[in-house]
Amino acid sequence: MKSKFIILAIASLMAVTECLAWGQVGHDTTCAIAEKHLSRRAKKKIKKILKGKSLVYWANWLDNISHTPEYEYMKPWHYKNVNADQTYEDVRPPKEGDVVTILYEQVNKLKSGQLSDEEEALALKIVIHLIGDLHQPMHMGRKTDHGGNTIKITVFNQERNLHATWDEDVVDFAHHWTYTEWVEQIDRASKKERKAIEQGTFDDWARETYEICKDIYDDTPEGTQVSYDYIAKYTPVVEQQLLKAGIRLARILNEIF
Repeated sequence: MKSKFIILAIASLMAVTECLAWGQVGHDTTCAIAEKHLSRRAKKKIKKILKGKSLVYWANWLDNISHTPEYEYMKPWHYKNVNADQTYEDVRPPKEGDVVTILYEQVNKLKSGQLSDEEEALALKIVIHLIGDLHQPMHMGRKTDHGGNTIKITVFNQERNLHATWDEDVVDFAHHWTYTEWVEQIDRASKKERKAIEQGTFDDWARETYEICKDIYDDTPEGTQVSYDYIAKYTPVVEQQLLKAGIRLARILNEIF
């Protein structure tokens, strides 16, 4: 029965033509955690900006619109490339922007109070998605292999690539939960633990993610066969990164609003 479930689950994942960062469940989880930790004032302001819709409603919007001609210029905003022969500090921001520079830019715009209603809504939708991307390890991957997209591996005997595996497969097989179940199970940090998670800047958080990404590259060379041992090893990492993303998103939104 378990093997049948695995085959069906992978088949559904393989039907996705282009994988999304953390997949829908990952981004929904990040936004749902953030909503639980918003201040009353921030909740009220965000509700007005988003015309009554929740953060979760817009969690995956940026992935979808980035594939349209009007918003195609946003594609490079979802990641930051650090090659094997570089350190994080070596990488200069590309002219088109990356996930870190765009987060600084959009947060500053939101804090300025100078945006139109439409511009404010767009900036908010960008921020809530990109903070999730910032915590997906392969979004700090190498330019030489397109963030792991050209590294071929197998996941329970199905052909995949390293990036796609971390976008969705690892999350799905870690726990086959809905986003509400993810929130219920992982959003249990104490007030002291939340305060520690909240500390830092976008660059600090990106460096954390980059360090995880380096470990993943070491553990997952071309031809790796991902199965239960790999999933078990990285399940705590997935839980940690989704929780951090949600708590940090709440901190940023509370600061802005």
